[in-house]
Amino acid sequence: MPYYGSEDTVKELRRALANPGLQADKLRYRNLVLKVIRYMSQGLDVSALFMEMVKASATVDVVQKKLVYLYMCTYAALKPNLALLAINTLRKDNTDPNPMVRGLALRSMCSLRMPGISEYIQQPVLNGLRDKASYVRRAAVLGCAKMQTLQGDAEVDGAMVNELYAMLRDPDPIVMVNCLRALEEILKREGGVVINKPIAHHLLNRMKDLDHWGQSEVLTFLVRYKPRSEDEMFAILNVLDGFLKSSQPNVVMATTKLFLLLAENFPNVQTDILERIKGPLLTICTSECYELCFLGLCHAREILRSFPGHFCGHYKKFYCTYSEPNYIKYQKMEILRDLVNDENVQQILEELQTYCTDVSVELAQMAILNIGRIARMYSEKCVVILKGLLGLKQGHVTSAVIQTFCDLVWLSPQCTETVCEALPGCEEYIKDNEGKQALIWLLGVHGMQVPNAPYVLEEFVDNVKMETSATVKLELLTAMVRLFVTRPAECQDTLGRLLHYAIEEELDMVVRDRGLLYYRLLQQGVEQVKQIVCGPRSDPSLGVISGQANEAVNAWAKDFNTLIPVYGQEHWNRMMAQKESSFGNQLLAINSEMDSTPEHGEDSGLVRLESSAQLSPEQFEEYWTCLEDAKVVTVDWHKNPCPEAIQAAFQTVHIQSIAISRAGAHPWKAYLFARNETGSLFLTELFIDTGRKSLQITVKQKNTSEELLHSFTTVVGSVIQTLGETEDLENALLATQEQHCPH
Repeated sequence: MPYYGSEDTVKELRRALANPGLQADKLRYRNLVLKVIRYMSQGLDVSALFMEMVKASATVDVVQKKLVYLYMCTYAALKPNLALLAINTLRKDNTDPNPMVRGLALRSMCSLRMPGISEYIQQPVLNGLRDKASYVRRAAVLGCAKMQTLQGDAEVDGAMVNELYAMLRDPDPIVMVNCLRALEEILKREGGVVINKPIAHHLLNRMKDLDHWGQSEVLTFLVRYKPRSEDEMFAILNVLDGFLKSSQPNVVMATTKLFLLLAENFPNVQTDILERIKGPLLTICTSECYELCFLGLCHAREILRSFPGHFCGHYKKFYCTYSEPNYIKYQKMEILRDLVNDENVQQILEELQTYCTDVSVELAQMAILNIGRIARMYSEKCVVILKGLLGLKQGHVTSAVIQTFCDLVWLSPQCTETVCEALPGCEEYIKDNEGKQALIWLLGVHGMQVPNAPYVLEEFVDNVKMETSATVKLELLTAMVRLFVTRPAECQDTLGRLLHYAIEEELDMVVRDRGLLYYRLLQQGVEQVKQIVCGPRSDPSLGVISGQANEAVNAWAKDFNTLIPVYGQEHWNRMMAQKESSFGNQLLAINSEMDSTPEHGEDSGLVRLESSAQLSPEQFEEYWTCLEDAKVVTVDWHKNPCPEAIQAAFQTVHIQSIAISRAGAHPWKAYLFARNETGSLFLTELFIDTGRKSLQITVKQKNTSEELLHSFTTVVGSVIQTLGETEDLENALLATQEQHCPH
């Protein structure tokens, strides 16, 4: 066996595929085709076997055909001239008596990624829409969407859209669902598929014929339909009532969203719906699949926004287990915090207390912070637990407890005395900056109730030169000034040393300016300092949680059964904004950028490329061999090339591709051509060396014109700049001396 990855492997496979004796043995021949696919999936370039693999498709073995079609779809872009043979083979298989072969051939033909494929697949797709076999019709419907995607900005075919709308009444339920998906993709710029009353009623009547994937898909589209009367709305609810009891989570969630939106003017109906899905949602929240469990927990939190006590009777369902990942435990702890009431507060606090000693530092701190949130309503019980946690004498636990105390004394001033009693000795175990800031703030604001407060702050002042955090130093300055106002005799010397350090030795200008501010403020008198520095010590009005108004169900119903509860509304909006400004929209902007190029006169040399230019691979090779390089430019390139994206980008500006390497090839090449309205021909080679992280652009021109060459390279530069986000690429193209121009 030759060494894997060598050229000998491909040569041996070619000899074996051409062996007549091996071809006669169908099983061995199929295993050989399977070996080629295995090498292809492992990264070996077997594109040289394209002709042999096309011949292997001439068989009645459906498995072998499927393997060969997979090979063709993978390498068709690299062998566009030979891919025409594959298209002829696929078109022939579209008339095969076996519906499995017809459907497989149609699906594979629509998966080919090569220039001009649309004209070859249009007629087979239209024929497939009228095929007697449902399997072929399924593939043909999805082929319509793929064909529209390949055509890019071309006008939507109205006849095809009407045909797909008519096929919504196809007897095969999968064909009906595929029609909805295809129409949604084809009409996405017009807002997607339109669901009117006849279509909505037809989909409702076909719901029982669908599998659970089809049901969830149809329910998603039915959300767009608005009933014309209350009777119609309740009739729809009655028809879909049984799907709330489905064993499939996706169907239950989709049905719930539809019900909530239909009953948006009936709050009592919405409440009844949420009560009915309590059981299925709890089942999802306790699922063994962590991803599904996390999704259910996020939606449970959405419901708690409107009904805080919705799951109070089932709070034990949200207890964490040892094997669950932290992201599940975080969600469960926050839900437990929201479910606290007079009956279960003790049990939930005991459960959260066990999490405070978890080996995960982040999980333990999160549990402590949730106990602090509960303490705003049940302060006495929570403070006892938090004081007990200080006895563990663990740095991360002590830090989290002190940070919780900061919020607690601000929102619940009745806890101040108990908190101050627990502060002595905590400074020995706090090492992180957040914990130091919290402790210093407590000692500064409530230092009168902490006997050793000046001496604890004095230790921080003695070590201030070793402190690296500017925020800790700023908090220390403020705390010392506050404590000096209430206990001047014990703090005078310490405050003087701290101000001297801040003004004379500190390098951070923010700390230095704060020190100067307090120094000059102290010169104005103690009363002036009290008015400015010693503000309120608490604000109980911020801690009233139980009195907050619950959100209406309609505020989040439209986001139910989406990813918004998972990501959060703000994060989701940022993601969508980034998506809108991503590569797809950048491609649409290339033409407008070219159209907005300032004109310098009638003879400015602006290149206008033909949109329907044609050139055979043989002609391209002949011209490329005889023409000299007109311009060669090398720029930085740090991205992995995407053949489909690059081909689509250049087609947008009417530059056609003749051959493109597959994704992951090393080195990577692409050959392009374009012809302007005056007949000048431009040939381009893109050569990406991933090792050197460089892109070499070589341009050759027939009918030499420096002005046209300059304009053409500007177009190429704008496309490459959009693809690679290389800021200096266009300038490099324009500034490069045309030293390779033929004379």
